[in-house]
Amino acid sequence: MPRKTTMTKPTRNHPDELIVGLVSISDRASAGVYEDKGIPSLETWLGEALASPWRTETRLIQDDAATISATLIELVDEAGCDLVLTTGGTGPSRRDVTPEATLAVATKPMPGFGEQMRQISLNFVPTAILSRQVAVIRETADHAALIINLPGQPKSIRETLEGLKDDEGNTRVPGIFAAVPYCIDLIGGPYIETQPEVVAAFRPKTAIRPAKA
Repeated sequence: MPRKTTMTKPTRNHPDELIVGLVSISDRASAGVYEDKGIPSLETWLGEALASPWRTETRLIQDDAATISATLIELVDEAGCDLVLTTGGTGPSRRDVTPEATLAVATKPMPGFGEQMRQISLNFVPTAILSRQVAVIRETADHAALIINLPGQPKSIRETLEGLKDDEGNTRVPGIFAAVPYCIDLIGGPYIETQPEVVAAFRPKTAIRPAKA
């Protein structure tokens, strides 16, 4: 169980500004062997999907459990991130420890996210069942954040966030990001609006903020 600390709340440029932590986990990319593609892919997708203010805190780190856990704690407890998206380190190999490091800093597991990501990926490859992505809530005394492990490949990242669409562009299988805005509402974060043509945020009618006149 993580220690519940008190943090200094971050200064937001707008009351509804979403602070997103982006963590790319790769031994070789963090060592400069090749260029990281995870963080740029996530930043591009967020730029297309979000209709409300946002900014990022980015970290490129090695595939090491202690380093991953420490980074997640720093992003939530110190940087004040509302949402943390990780990419990489979720397979079955010995160096893939992102899920364990994520669960180690959690106060609540959110298993539905991992279940839906695997369901989406199974439409493309049978090896989707080897993926071990998890999602959790981390809480401090006055702040909470949603942390989600994403796949490592840019194409898979987009598919799991957006879901599957038919030839006419209609959603066939919802992506996980459709549930993210309401989840962040429930844990006390900013009100997130999305571009519906990319991914439509779902909220109960009672939770939808009236449009400004």
